[in-house]
Amino acid sequence: MAKKKDHLLSILKGYGSLLVAYSGGVDSFFLLAAAHEALGRNLLAVTAASPLHPEREIRAATVFAKELGVEHMIIQSKEMSRRNFTANTEDRCYVCKKNLLEDLLKIAKERKIIHVAHGANVDDLNDYRPGFAAAGEMGIKAPLVDAGMTKNDIRMISKQMNLKTWNKPPMACLATRIPYGTPITFKALNMVAQAEQVLFDLGFTGCRVRVHGDVARIEVDTKDIEKIIDRKIRPVIIEKLRTIGFSHVAVDLEGYRPGSMNRALSR
Repeated sequence: MAKKKDHLLSILKGYGSLLVAYSGGVDSFFLLAAAHEALGRNLLAVTAASPLHPEREIRAATVFAKELGVEHMIIQSKEMSRRNFTANTEDRCYVCKKNLLEDLLKIAKERKIIHVAHGANVDDLNDYRPGFAAAGEMGIKAPLVDAGMTKNDIRMISKQMNLKTWNKPPMACLATRIPYGTPITFKALNMVAQAEQVLFDLGFTGCRVRVHGDVARIEVDTKDIEKIIDRKIRPVIIEKLRTIGFSHVAVDLEGYRPGSMNRALSR
């Protein structure tokens, strides 16, 4: 782990100055902390706020950056105004990432920052990640990949660095809760955000609420399946999700799987 971190710091020092695409998640916060160690003030964190990201995530990202002492900028992303994104085709993430990175490159140019980086890691190479392709085409750096870091590496080193995010559950954008081919709407995103907040408030972390028409399909860690169908908790969830607008509420017996909507692509 020490050798991997030293390798990463060496890569980051070679950049001179850096803008980090920063969501406040495990990977991007670790990258930001390492970049701060390597580059000091020659660093800017930029977070995109939009209906695709729960407000609690934006608030947390702001707090973490402030505690770290890094300059932090929040911009409003515009993907919901683009039909090629809201149509929700299989290249949705490519469209979103490309438009966001165009904005980040403009900011970097205005601030005379040499490079822009995102927090992709080696494990991301094994999943369907069209956004990674967009980043590569646009010359965006992926220092965690270049340093050979896996998700587990990042969590372990984050723990050693006393970063609060070391055991934070993964958090993908809310568009991943909607099946490909189903248009992405403000209403659907809001319903997902509210439903997942209900589960979050009940103590379920790392959960997902996938939308299938008027059906909410809940994914939780397999160890939490018995808890979520408990006779005291289950009626509360049903009532709250119906109030949000779902007609039916289901629990997926397979549990939470990252990128589960991508199964449709393999078929």
